[in-house]
Amino acid sequence: MNGFTPIQIGKDPNFDAWFTVFFLENHIDPFAYPTKVSTLEQIEFMVYPENNERFYPCSDKMFDTIMSRKYPDFLKKEYRRVYDKIVQLVDDVIDSDYDRQFLKSLIKIKYDHEIETGLLIPSRLEKRLYKIFLSRTHIENPYSDEKKKENSRVNKLLTSETFQKALNQINGTIEDIDNLSLYELREKIKEIEFKRLLSLLSAPHLWRCEKFKIPSLSLIKKIFNTRITGNGMTRLTELIHTPKRKILWLVDESGAVVVDLFIAKFLAELGHIVILAVKETPFFKKISLADTLTDPTLAKFLETANFIHEKTISKNKLVQRLKQDQNIYTVSDGTQEILNLLLTSTTFSRIFKEVDYVISRGREQKNRLINTHFQFTRDIINISEENEELSITFKPRHPDFINFSHTDLEEKANKIIEQMKSAKSRNMTVMFYSGIIGSIPGKIAVAKEIMGLFIQNLNQLSADLFIINPSKYYEQGMDADDLMYMWEIVQISGYIDIWRFQTADDITDSFALMNKKVPPEWIGKDSTYSTGCTKEMRVAQEVQKKNPEMQLIGPSLEKFMRRDEYGVGSMYDQRLADT
Repeated sequence: MNGFTPIQIGKDPNFDAWFTVFFLENHIDPFAYPTKVSTLEQIEFMVYPENNERFYPCSDKMFDTIMSRKYPDFLKKEYRRVYDKIVQLVDDVIDSDYDRQFLKSLIKIKYDHEIETGLLIPSRLEKRLYKIFLSRTHIENPYSDEKKKENSRVNKLLTSETFQKALNQINGTIEDIDNLSLYELREKIKEIEFKRLLSLLSAPHLWRCEKFKIPSLSLIKKIFNTRITGNGMTRLTELIHTPKRKILWLVDESGAVVVDLFIAKFLAELGHIVILAVKETPFFKKISLADTLTDPTLAKFLETANFIHEKTISKNKLVQRLKQDQNIYTVSDGTQEILNLLLTSTTFSRIFKEVDYVISRGREQKNRLINTHFQFTRDIINISEENEELSITFKPRHPDFINFSHTDLEEKANKIIEQMKSAKSRNMTVMFYSGIIGSIPGKIAVAKEIMGLFIQNLNQLSADLFIINPSKYYEQGMDADDLMYMWEIVQISGYIDIWRFQTADDITDSFALMNKKVPPEWIGKDSTYSTGCTKEMRVAQEVQKKNPEMQLIGPSLEKFMRRDEYGVGSMYDQRLADT
């Protein structure tokens, strides 16, 4: 955002200490909470890093307020808003006078303790107090009934004869209609329908009223004419006129979610893929995974949707899932709070990176995605209701972000396969060489050099041998997900005669070719030290089942069992991150 000065560490030790404790107190430090907080690599799936700055899940205004150490009224009011919300939950759900007073006293004690330093982000305070309520009451989804009622009301509204009549009326809406072609007229009609559906998001009072009734035709038409502010409507409208796009839609609360679903259906019918992101577990009136299964309105609408339940789905599997003949998907973001990219699941992070647009709903999500100087890897659009108007804001992805789509990677893989075919046609033996590239952090350049030298020497010693050197195909911006996706296409093509896995002797020979001693970090290393090679060995076994004549050369299979899964986006085993 204009006027924001990035945090600079190393100038003021007192500030640096406060900054460090900020992450610790909010439980968002990846070193202190490695099993809960995303690694830097995973965050970089979503947030584009600049100047090595650490990402934080709140608006710039909130962060600056906390960093000022002045504890101003703005922060106190935000804390009090959270406290009042929790107390209201107790009043709404707990019948027993004793239990109600006990919970309020317990929450007040915890609240006073948590806000003492003024270090907590209000949303993190909200989660802590909410979890106290859940742990003491064992009520898993306290607003379940209320959410079902609101969703049912919206569904009745959108399927009512009155609404459908209003939605389908033109009444002079389209100017110069006689001069439009049929194609232009159809496009205009789609734009009108899209805008009318969006406009309903400005009127939450319709479904929050206990004495719900279908509004009149004139009132619905008035809502259709709601003023839209912000710079995002043009971008949203482009979805009417662009080919198939992938959209990650971050739903908000009950009632409005049904409008979201109708809009998702509208976009799906245009050919777009819409992935609806919900909460992992119930959180106030936010829509959770449980709601999609137990709420009759949501369950009915999503009965044909494809649910992505895996928490750590690989890029390969994700791409294949999204290629299915399906346009609406549902996924959990892996959290139990408004929106915290530091705590989202691996699957959510990968989806964020793979889509074309991220559409977020509500003012709270706007604070975390729009009202921050951080830029993201995807185009962001936020849709919020503000004073019965509709605010639609667009934030473009960072211009320097390099994205390799699955189509790009497939094209690169097919070019390599063509080289293999050409070599085979010249009666050459095709060898694929798997070795350490990024498994030793900070040594990628060395790994590429020793692999290149060894393969060059192997070529000089062998006749009619075509060797694929993976280190030659790495490009700036590629992460481990991209590389594994590309190489698996090559590896299962059926053109490999010899699949060689790097040995410790190969590495020793490589350093000898450079007239150097083997550095300590490379002594004894071989392809079994590589997470990627471990995955490739599994692929190699599958390929050999189909092509028993393919030779496997390298360390024994048993040695490949020590590596498991990538640290997300990185090229070394997740367990190595701590070391």
